[in-house]
Amino acid sequence: MYKRSEYKTIKLRLEEPRKFIQVLVGPRQIGKSTVVKQVLKDIAIPYLFYSADNVPASNRAWVSDCWEASRSLLKNKGYDCLVLVIDEIQKIANWSEVVKKEWDGDTFNERNIKVLLLGSSRVLLEKGLSESLAGRFEEIRMAHWSYSEMKNAFGISLDQYMYYGAYPGAISLIDDDDRFRNYIQSAIIDSTINKDILMDSPVGKPALLRQTFELGAAYSGELLSLNKMLGSLQDAGNTSTLLSYLNLLNDSGLVCGLHKFSIDMARRKASIPKLQVYNNALKLVYYNTSFDKAIVDRRMWGRIFESAVGAYLINQAFKYRYDVFYWRERNLEVDFVLRRGDAIVAVEVKSNAEKDTRGLQEFRNRFHPQNAFIVGDGGISAEDFMSMDINALF
Repeated sequence: MYKRSEYKTIKLRLEEPRKFIQVLVGPRQIGKSTVVKQVLKDIAIPYLFYSADNVPASNRAWVSDCWEASRSLLKNKGYDCLVLVIDEIQKIANWSEVVKKEWDGDTFNERNIKVLLLGSSRVLLEKGLSESLAGRFEEIRMAHWSYSEMKNAFGISLDQYMYYGAYPGAISLIDDDDRFRNYIQSAIIDSTINKDILMDSPVGKPALLRQTFELGAAYSGELLSLNKMLGSLQDAGNTSTLLSYLNLLNDSGLVCGLHKFSIDMARRKASIPKLQVYNNALKLVYYNTSFDKAIVDRRMWGRIFESAVGAYLINQAFKYRYDVFYWRERNLEVDFVLRRGDAIVAVEVKSNAEKDTRGLQEFRNRFHPQNAFIVGDGGISAEDFMSMDINALF
C-alpha cells in the first residue's frame, strides 16, 4: 500500500522518547487514519486506537475512559510504552481540557503513554490546542494528495488529476461519472458540511452555507465579489455572514477566498476574493461535461487548469505554512502570489498560447519577488511545476 510522506514523520515521532502530544490535522477522506494505521502496524510499540466520530459531543468522560484503558493495559501487560490514538477528537466538547488533565497526570506519574490525536476540523482543533495545550503538542499537517502522489499510487495522468482531483477513494470510479459525482457529494461534501461544520460551529443559515460552497466550487479560480455572490444566493443576509461562511469552508479544507496581495493589510482584507477549491473534484461536481469533452473545450479547460494549479498551491501552503494571494491592478494581474515572511513568489498560469505577461512584469517592477515565472504554455510545464518542491522557491 502506498505510504505518504507523513508516514515517516509520524513513525519517527512515535518511536522517539515521549515529549509532546502529536496532532495530525487535515480534511476528510485524504487518508489520515490510513497512514496512522500503517505506522502502528510497522512499529514495535503496543497501541490502542479509538474514534470519537459517533460519540455524543457532551460525553467528555469518554476521553478519560480511553486513557484509563491505556493505563490499565500498560500496567497489566507490563509494557514499557504504549501509544494511545484518538481519531476525530474535536467531536468531543471541551476535549482539550480533558486531554490536558490526562496528559499532565501521565507526566507527573511517569507513565510512558504516547498520544496521537487526529481531526478533520482544523479550526476546532487549533482552538483547543491554543487554549489548553500550549507547549504540550506538535502539529503535523496533512493536505490533499499531490499530483506526484496520485501518479505514483494510482497511475493517473496529469489531465486526469486536474479534472478528477485528488481523493484516493474516488479514483476507482472515474470511469463512471455519475458514481464519481455521487461519491464526492455524499462522502466529501455532505459529510464535511453536516458533520464537521454544522455540528461543531454556530451557523444561522445552513442552506446559505451550502449555497456559498456550491458557488465557491463552481467559480473556483475566478474573482467574484461578495456583493455579486449575495445577488446569486437566496436569503443571503450580508457580506459579513458570507465571509464567515467562507472562513468555515476554508477551515474544513473545501474552498477558500484568496485575498488580493497588498502591502496594506486593510486593503488586502477588503479586496474581492478569488475563489479556490482545495481539491478539483469539488469543482467537477458542478460540471455536466465529461472528461473527453472538457479537455477539448479550450475555455473550460483553462478554468480547470488554473483551478488545479491553485488547489496545489493552497494545499502546499497549508502543509508548509505560507500565504497565497492574487494580484490585480486595472487590466494587469498575476494569478497567484506566494509569501513566506519577506520572501515573495509570483506565479502566472497560462493554459493556452496567450503570451501577454505584462502583469507579471509589472509585479516584478513593483514588488521585486524572489521568483516569478509562468506555469503552462511559455513557461514551466504543469507536470514539472506540480512535481517540484515549493519550499525551494523561497
